[in-house]
Amino acid sequence: MPSARRSVSATSDLPAFLRRQREERESLESKLLAPAASKAANSAGREQPEQPDEFRTAFQRDRDRILHTKAFRRLKHKTQVFINPEGDHFVTRLTHTLQVTQIGRAMAAGLALNEDLTEAICLGHDVGHSPFGHTGEEALTPYVDGDWLHSAHSVRVLSMLEPQNLTQEVIDGIRAHSWRVSPPPSTPEGQLCRLADRIAYLTHDVADAIRAGILVFSDLPDRARRRFGDSSRQWINQMIRAVIDNSFIEGSISMDPATLDVMNELRQFMFDRVYLRPEAEMQKERGIIVIKDLMDYFVAHPEEVPESTTVPDAPPVTRAIDFVAGMTDRYALRLHDRLFRPTLFD
Repeated sequence: MPSARRSVSATSDLPAFLRRQREERESLESKLLAPAASKAANSAGREQPEQPDEFRTAFQRDRDRILHTKAFRRLKHKTQVFINPEGDHFVTRLTHTLQVTQIGRAMAAGLALNEDLTEAICLGHDVGHSPFGHTGEEALTPYVDGDWLHSAHSVRVLSMLEPQNLTQEVIDGIRAHSWRVSPPPSTPEGQLCRLADRIAYLTHDVADAIRAGILVFSDLPDRARRRFGDSSRQWINQMIRAVIDNSFIEGSISMDPATLDVMNELRQFMFDRVYLRPEAEMQKERGIIVIKDLMDYFVAHPEEVPESTTVPDAPPVTRAIDFVAGMTDRYALRLHDRLFRPTLFD
């Protein structure tokens, strides 16, 4: 039977593999990460105390738990910008999440911050998103006090609907990843997720708009093309560099003002030309009707809300929100058709 300690060469007594246990990973974090980085060994902990894992740090466990949730899997059929696009290459909420995670990890690596914490926050930041993108937030807001925010619902999903008992640092980063939320994230890794989210959606939404024939590259603002380059890869790289370089100089997570100004100009351009174009407004109106109809139906029929999608004894409105917010676009449309489309016998 072959030995587990097979040497890497005939003349070496070293094992081919190392057993890197959690304590060693935590020790490496204390030695290799920046002073401002969040260290897993110093985590504020979980709501319910747990025995530490033998091999993984607390943040690595959180990352793995999020990846295995049903809410994460459903992101593959949730809208980013284009509702139920016909092509296979348009960005979905899942591919957006993966791009945010890659960008976040790249910036964390460049600043010697905690890549595992950054990854966990980025992977979980949108698991509470409603169907039809931000249209869903607008449609659900009349049913709650204040604004219905997908960031808060992401925390609800991971804390109550599919309870994962995540660390406080991950929950905090997910809670405040949206720029609309105050106070901002308490960790630099959470602040990176905020920037990674914006970098990701601006770059891939431009690519999707060009793919859809809504824009051509020459339509984009001159300053954006001059500063960022002529491909999505160059754009992402330039924005990542702008965050790494300026954060290192300033001692806090930030993008240099000149680059941020160009990015904000591009964001406004995308609202004017893509997000708020008449066709998008028509899609938005349809999405709002679908969600409102479903909400009203399940508020009136709370017994039809599957128990697996909510929590026991939740009020009818909360039960309906938990169910409807968790739907994929295609499921919401299919269920709406079943409940509301007239038939020949009506």
